[in-house]
Amino acid sequence: MSTPAALPTAGPLAGVKVLEIASIGPGPMCGMLLADLGAQVLRLDRVEPSGLGIARPPRFDLLQRGKRQLKVDLKAADGLALALSLAEHADVLIEGFRPGTLERLGLGPEACLARNPRLVYGRVTGYGQSGPLAQTAGHDLNYIALSGALHAIGRAGAAPTPPLNLLGDYAGGALMLAFGVVSALLSARQTGRGQVVDTAMAEGVATLMTPLYGLLAAGLQNGPRGTNTLDSGAPFYDVYRCADDTYVSVAPIEPKFRRVLLEHLGAEAQGLPEMDDPASWPQARQRLAALFATRTRAQWCELLEGSDACFAPVLAPLEAPQHAHHVARGAFVEIDGITQPLPAPRFSVTPPDVPLPPQPAGAAAQDWARAWGVPAVLLHAGLASQP
Repeated sequence: MSTPAALPTAGPLAGVKVLEIASIGPGPMCGMLLADLGAQVLRLDRVEPSGLGIARPPRFDLLQRGKRQLKVDLKAADGLALALSLAEHADVLIEGFRPGTLERLGLGPEACLARNPRLVYGRVTGYGQSGPLAQTAGHDLNYIALSGALHAIGRAGAAPTPPLNLLGDYAGGALMLAFGVVSALLSARQTGRGQVVDTAMAEGVATLMTPLYGLLAAGLQNGPRGTNTLDSGAPFYDVYRCADDTYVSVAPIEPKFRRVLLEHLGAEAQGLPEMDDPASWPQARQRLAALFATRTRAQWCELLEGSDACFAPVLAPLEAPQHAHHVARGAFVEIDGITQPLPAPRFSVTPPDVPLPPQPAGAAAQDWARAWGVPAVLLHAGLASQP
């Protein structure tokens, strides 16, 4: 007989029960964010691999950390009954399918809210639950393209640059979904009424672009890509190659910080043109590029790091956990032999525990489901073959 798996008791979301219907990208990231902060996240996984996303061994799928998994065939009557029972006992359900998919399975908002009127039903898609593109397949790059963000990212005269999948999937999708879910959860606790949270990644990224629209209206961002202050147009907001073929970043937008940079550069900065005038930017960039190429990244760190020059080395992902600031803050941790970021942000009164590594489907998840109040007979009838 297995030892019952303890439910999370630490973190600001301790006690919140989240049912995650397995998907890719923003759905799992949202589930991880909620689990990181103490929510009990039960993930209903497919019986067979979906063939979507980038395949990897389960222990390296870090978006599943802190969760418990059950393999359930939602197309089978017993599997659907189990899923509905879990939704009845959950505070939150999150899913990332095309509009109408879960409705066709009998697990849509109407069916779930009928059983649990306080449920927060979180949905994330590329283009939203309605509109001419709602049923269209896509990925992060397409959503940030439609939002206007991709057009603004890249160097002058070059094509737009894909910024990994951080902007659409995770900032415009997972973070917006998590924000929406927690907001709706607060409302449900005040009013007793749950609701549907319709998160569209294209709209989430557009929301992140709000300050840029203000700059556009003010005429402060009016040049082509790569010619404006924040898009690598300004020489004081860019990256520079060092003597050892690594890079550093400098970002002293404000004149007072540029003065600090120039003071630290000393005599080597003599003759730099006044950088408040965009007409001087090409010449200033050329001079700065030549200057930064004279020393290694480590030498520039020794001179500039910790000053108000708005400087930082450009670290590779495997270098970042070793930086002294991250070490001092304990920003990264090794879990099951894999270095990864700890949950963020920090909480002074309700800090969460260190997340558990991704777990296989099995008894621990069943213990959680029983603790939620799901009848054992329904649980065992609805489960697919477990490892």
